[in-house]
Amino acid sequence: MKVPKNIALVAHDNRKKDLIEWVEWNVHILVGHTLTCTGTTGSLIEKAIQNKLAEDEIPENFSIHKLRSGPLGGDQQLGAMITEGKIDFVIFFWDPMEPHPHDVDVKALLRIAVLYNIPIACNRSTADFMISSPLLNEQYSPIVKDYSSYLQREIGQESR
Repeated sequence: MKVPKNIALVAHDNRKKDLIEWVEWNVHILVGHTLTCTGTTGSLIEKAIQNKLAEDEIPENFSIHKLRSGPLGGDQQLGAMITEGKIDFVIFFWDPMEPHPHDVDVKALLRIAVLYNIPIACNRSTADFMISSPLLNEQYSPIVKDYSSYLQREIGQESR
C-alpha cells in the first residue's frame, strides 16, 4: 500500500447518515487519499465534502470513484477491485439489524477483504482507529497468504 491510500467507503441506507458524519469529522484526512464508493453513498460523500470544505481546500488530485449501487453490483465491483490490488482498506458501515436483498454480495465482499488481508471497518469505532493509525500515511505491505497450493490442488472426478 502506497501513500496516498485507496479507501473504499460503503454504507447501508440506515447507516449512510452515520458515515456522512464520520466523513465530515475526518474530511481533512480523507481528501488526501483516493476514495471509492458504492452508489448513492458516493454522491452523498461528494456533496458532504463540498459543503464542508472551500473549493481551494480540496486538493487537485483528489477524486471519488463511484461504483454502482450495492444491490446493483457495486459490492461485487468493489470486491473485484480488492482482488486487483486497487483498494487499500474499506470502511463499510453496514446495518446488522435489517435484512438486505444483496446479503450474499455483502458476505462475499467481507470474505474477499479478509482473503486479501485488507483492513475493513464495519463500525465507527473501528473506522476511527483505522483513520488515526500512523500506517495511514506510511507505505505498508500486508502479508497475504499464499494460496498456490489451493490453486494447484488435484481435482478429482465427481462420482455419478
